[in-house]
Amino acid sequence: MELSSSTDFSDKKILEKYSSAFTLSDMEIFIFPELFYPLILADIMSPELWRWKDDPWFKDVEKKSFNVKANRIKQYIIQNYVFNLDLSTWGLTSKSTEIGRFSDFFDMEMLKQSNALFGYEGDKYYFDIDIRKHFGLDKYDSDIIPYWKTETIEAMGAFRYKENFKTGAGECVSLSALYAAAMFVVGKIPLEKIFLIATPLHSQNFIIEKDGLITNNRRIVTKNMWYNGTSLSEKARRAMENEKVTIVSHISGYVHTIYKEATIDRSAYKFFSEKLKEFLATDLTSLIFINFLRFKSKYKTLFQYRYDYSGTIKYVSLEKMFEYEHTSKFSVSSDTRSSLLKDIEGDDFHLSPIQWKIMLNDIEAILDKHSGKSLKEIENEFIRKTGTQYEEVIQDMFKELNDFILIDPKIPDQDKNYTITDRLDIKTENSREEIVNLITSQQENSETARLSLYVYRDMDRLDWRPFIKAAIERNPVSFTELNEKNNYEVYSLLKELPVESIYDGNRLALPDEVWNFKRGDGIEKAFLLADFLLHKDKEATVNIEIKNKDVLLLSGTHQFHFISNKNLKKSINIKGTDYMIT
Repeated sequence: MELSSSTDFSDKKILEKYSSAFTLSDMEIFIFPELFYPLILADIMSPELWRWKDDPWFKDVEKKSFNVKANRIKQYIIQNYVFNLDLSTWGLTSKSTEIGRFSDFFDMEMLKQSNALFGYEGDKYYFDIDIRKHFGLDKYDSDIIPYWKTETIEAMGAFRYKENFKTGAGECVSLSALYAAAMFVVGKIPLEKIFLIATPLHSQNFIIEKDGLITNNRRIVTKNMWYNGTSLSEKARRAMENEKVTIVSHISGYVHTIYKEATIDRSAYKFFSEKLKEFLATDLTSLIFINFLRFKSKYKTLFQYRYDYSGTIKYVSLEKMFEYEHTSKFSVSSDTRSSLLKDIEGDDFHLSPIQWKIMLNDIEAILDKHSGKSLKEIENEFIRKTGTQYEEVIQDMFKELNDFILIDPKIPDQDKNYTITDRLDIKTENSREEIVNLITSQQENSETARLSLYVYRDMDRLDWRPFIKAAIERNPVSFTELNEKNNYEVYSLLKELPVESIYDGNRLALPDEVWNFKRGDGIEKAFLLADFLLHKDKEATVNIEIKNKDVLLLSGTHQFHFISNKNLKKSINIKGTDYMIT
């Protein structure tokens, strides 16, 4: 069943949106937030993800607790995918090019307020890290920016064919989409409980189960982990602490920081907002205070600990205790502290109190006594106990302590114009076939379903024009690397590559996927060669004739033959930006 002709691809905005469903750059998802959730649904439709269920690692996982499921999925992703955000995989574009694509229907000044690569200066954070140097862009003209295309599960898995990779790989949006899809397919977590969160530099998921869980690249962070003060939690906290949330995406729709219209279910977004704020707030306890000192190491030098060892009082600096924590299976936290102290060498203890250090025992007594009191009240108790000589540093510490135990997420305002859209009723008990059939049957009524088929690359069920536009206009890597070669040299190289698509069935890879992973079906190779020919000669005309197994590319007097394992029939004529398909 092909897509209804009601989709008006003469409308520039609609054509750009559906073409973006194939390349899914960070920029494209920012402009078209309705593309975000179809990526998850495309991964859910993928047979590659459903094969995970046959892996012994996931045997009987559905019977396990939520935490066990989440950890199994995390470990599987860690073992099989690495984080990749280089500039060479998907190539470069320019601000001027992207402005040319979107300026007719998007306010570029608004873009600068929310996108780091377009000059977003909403947080001091971006000045501190020098955003262009951070990503290796400082060696290019300031107009140059990366594509950073988001990968489907097939493209992520195909990295194992790429030089210097032993496993799959993906950037943060790809990994968050994979996590969300895996939580649903393998973990049987309902889609209603899974929210995608995009910030200018990052993408995370918030899963509303138990106390909540955040996925962070290949890792997961529970509420307890969020406050444990480790380097993992520090990295996970950066986006929420320093960036505004630009998009929240859900099975019911999305909300965007810039757009006044929102398609997400109003009650679902309210529920998300409340639960996220609960996750990002905690009470100040002795445990949380120790974790804070681990997190903000500059304050740990203020403290010492009094230790009663067999009737002998000894003293040890807190920084020394944290130092031993690195090599011990025990921690400074009260539940294992006594065991940690036994690991400390005798000459690291003092027989008299260490001068100018605050006694941690007294501070923990204050925290236990004043449980539930306001932070200001506890701060005053600290100062009363320690004396005015510590007042200034304690005030500074409590400012940072407040930031540690309470993050007010900069999420899009709830005051939006909520538009009701057709919601896909996908259940955890559905089989893959049922989900594919449901999405396919709903394509006339639901744009989410329609876009999901485009992200999924189901060429039997979609209009080819957006695919051709994406293939010819936004695949710079293959052309750049082949630029010095002539037509027949490129043809010869393509013929040597395995006739093997990274996508099953009648789904197609883009030219840069073919070139990056050094394999492709004959149709895919033909599009790569067409891309090359049209970049070499802007006036060229290319015809691609696809008749099941046989693929013929014609350009002028030149003929190039390829073999296809797909079952497709198309006649395609390309000249510039004009495409004729029969």
